Amino acid sequence: MHELIRANDPVLLSFAESLMKDAGISCFIADQGMSVLEGSLGMLPRRLLVDDAMADQARRILTDAGLGGELRERK
Repeated sequence: MHELIRANDPVLLSFAESLMKDAGISCFIADQGMSVLEGSLGMLPRRLLVDDAMADQARRILTDAGLGGELRERK
């Protein structure tokens, strides 16, 4: 899995997830359970993950939607 975004902003993550689903790209929001356990204080960010094979397409979609500044660097 390829990490695209790491954030505490639920609206940002929901928007990004919606863009992925609209494009037919399966995605996963990781660490949601940990956020709830820590009381939603925002100390543990959630991560938007996509399959490695779809990472380039997903990055283009997010960049085109104005979320390029939110993308994690490639490793």
